[in-house]
Amino acid sequence: MKTPIPLSGAPGSPYTRKMLAVLRYRRIPYRFLPPSGPALKGLPQPKVSLLPTFYLPDETGELHAVTDSTPIIRRLEREHEGRSLIPADPALAFLDELIEDYADEWLTKAMFHYRWSYEADIAKAAALLPCWRGFCIPDDELAARGRMVAERQIGRLRYVGSNPGTGPVIEASYRRFLELFEAHLRDRPYLMGERPGASDFAAFGQLTQLAEFDPTPAALTLQVAPRVAAWVGLMEDQSGLEPGAQDWLDLAAPPATLKPLLAEIGRTYVPLMLANARAVTAGAEEVQAVVDGQAWRQQPFPYQAKCLKWLRESHAALNGEARARVDGLLAGTGCEALFDAGA
Repeated sequence: MKTPIPLSGAPGSPYTRKMLAVLRYRRIPYRFLPPSGPALKGLPQPKVSLLPTFYLPDETGELHAVTDSTPIIRRLEREHEGRSLIPADPALAFLDELIEDYADEWLTKAMFHYRWSYEADIAKAAALLPCWRGFCIPDDELAARGRMVAERQIGRLRYVGSNPGTGPVIEASYRRFLELFEAHLRDRPYLMGERPGASDFAAFGQLTQLAEFDPTPAALTLQVAPRVAAWVGLMEDQSGLEPGAQDWLDLAAPPATLKPLLAEIGRTYVPLMLANARAVTAGAEEVQAVVDGQAWRQQPFPYQAKCLKWLRESHAALNGEARARVDGLLAGTGCEALFDAGA
């Protein structure tokens, strides 16, 4: 058995939950370290403090702290055989990557928006999030930490673009996603078919908060999409699933629910990713976009410009046949604009 992978994180972090579920499904041994305490002593620090933090060796064997879930998933694919999250069909693998990025970079806006825009959600997060960094402290100190967390995170809403003008856009998009995913789950247990892909775990990570932790979106999720709410609980540990090569979606006969989901991605995620990339390239101080017919303004996010660059590289790397199949599925959804040379 390989040495367990050490990582630190917290239950309130959607990316922590994403990666813990990935490790369980792939049956990769790990050691989960609380985000504070003696277990982290002597371990390297990440360049930016994000959760989860994995402690992985480089080519010389020196440990490094790494935090980006998508590249970590690909590294685990290279280093651990079996139970892959990446479909063998390159066209399907690309769609899986696109939906994963949508979940990581757009659904997270809904998570952050709901958590820090509604009083009940703010109160719950302020009470519990500090506890996961240590609860053996006096009540007044714990309460002060909660206020500090809430003030800091509410101030960061501008980074995800949540404000009184964009809030209705975010909430309408989340409701549509629930309806689309609920429809998909009537016929398929995962986004990628009869077995989960990286996109399933990315969606799961955000939904651990939206469907289970934060009161306002959790009530909405149960009302609109009970299958989705149940799916989140089951996705926590998929170690007992025995996937087969035949269990991936067959793009020769794609489910009727796939194109509407891609159209939702094209409706919201795509225009913002393109506008953000333009703003980052131009060195602009503000992203200005139209998302779902509404004006959208937020601070530029350089990381998301990198995400778009990586997606474009993956699209360009497809062979002609696979790219033709991908482009045929994306046609008319709005997602094709991501790969328009003039966009």
